[in-house]
Amino acid sequence: MSRNDVIVRFDEVTFEHGVNKPILDQVSFSLRRGSKITIMGQNGAGKSTLFALITGALEPEDGQIHIEKGCTIALSRQVIPRNEMDLTVREFFERSFKEKVYDIDPKIDDVLEVVNLKGHEKLHDRIVKTFSGGQQARLLLASALIQEPDLLLLDEPTNNLDRAGIAHLTEFLINYKKTIVVISHDAEFLNAFSDGVLYLDIYTRKIEQYVGNYNNVLRDISARVEKENMKNAQLAKEIQAKKDKSNEFAHKGGRLRLVAKRMKELAADLEEEMVDVRKEDKTIRSFHIPCQEDLSGALMTIKGLTVYKNHKPTHRKVNISLKKNQHLLLEGPNGIGKSTLLQTLAHNESPDAKTVEGIRVGYYRQDFSTLDFNDTVYESLAKSMLAAGVKVNDERLRSVAASFLITGSLIMSKIGVLSEGQKGLVAFAGLVLLAPGILILDEPTNHINFRHIPVIAEALNKYAGAMILVSHVPEFVAKIRIDETLSLG
Repeated sequence: MSRNDVIVRFDEVTFEHGVNKPILDQVSFSLRRGSKITIMGQNGAGKSTLFALITGALEPEDGQIHIEKGCTIALSRQVIPRNEMDLTVREFFERSFKEKVYDIDPKIDDVLEVVNLKGHEKLHDRIVKTFSGGQQARLLLASALIQEPDLLLLDEPTNNLDRAGIAHLTEFLINYKKTIVVISHDAEFLNAFSDGVLYLDIYTRKIEQYVGNYNNVLRDISARVEKENMKNAQLAKEIQAKKDKSNEFAHKGGRLRLVAKRMKELAADLEEEMVDVRKEDKTIRSFHIPCQEDLSGALMTIKGLTVYKNHKPTHRKVNISLKKNQHLLLEGPNGIGKSTLLQTLAHNESPDAKTVEGIRVGYYRQDFSTLDFNDTVYESLAKSMLAAGVKVNDERLRSVAASFLITGSLIMSKIGVLSEGQKGLVAFAGLVLLAPGILILDEPTNHINFRHIPVIAEALNKYAGAMILVSHVPEFVAKIRIDETLSLG
């Protein structure tokens, strides 16, 4: 079969999530065999919805989706569902197949090798929830790869992966001979293998198809926007000049009124020539996370911690005293125990660490489990205000929410129906309203649109309380003041 064969084609597809939540409006595009495509778009634009339409999990309201006969599709999801956390690794992989696969263990071994997760022990009987966030990300990827699909759909595959994991995945995708479609906000990762981009515009609800990698497309879009803005600026000058002439002649009466009418018509013609400039993704506004007042001395002391090597716990002595305005970075590979340590610190559950009584701790978890998915966004943010010891102020709450692009009906939506990126923005809005004394952040750039990341970095850099950060994104960490780094590896 030719590499130019179309294996997926959307013909004027329209889709809505519930009432008055349009996602796609008469969208048409095609995917060719062997292509490696990136999907771009703002948080909440519908990128994951696009995958659900391709897999058949969702049906379009109108239009048609054509999938090549016999084409097999596998989706690597963003997160492992909570109802799968108690499965063994073997049971988890068995769910990747519609029919029972006999002698699946060798296949599991092979695919764990591909995602760089094969250790010194057999993992088949290990429970999924005992793996770290980064290791779970590898399991999700492996669950798609084990199916050896014709079309591989990857939804934020680099989230929680350390640098070694991202390098391993990148090499695999470069060498993968079949079709790949990836949703990611990691520009360096995408540029390594992409040869085309589908851009989902949240405003027009259309998909623009581009040839080239992520950087090529950003340059193309910026150049087009600049050209369209220049054309509109020139037309605006001409329109205003003709309107001024029209007003001038209209007041002079007689035959000049006919000239005034003609000038008015010419101005209207020029207005029709003005192009609808492509709107760029909105970026969240600069924000400030207030620090709890009247803090002094050591807010948290850490005398020891547990790290995991080859899944075996090892206790280490440390001597860390976190004070106001001190930022600590935790480093280490996936599986070493970073997320587990952050959780015990956030809940003051470690026998080797102590948080001063009365200190509010703002905890950003990579799986957003600090949020109640049954709450509305409004209810969740109201809880943050109450936890800060202040009355719920509707105006203040809505203002903070709007700065994180949470406006209109979105504020009354359940947390559980939001995209992962939108959940992240809600979590940050909650931190602003909480005004914590200690900020604990576990991979805060996961799922977040690349345009928001510099704004988040600036806010964290200026945070005046104590902060503990885990991040595998060096470009993000480089923008934040770090006073001390603790390597767990």
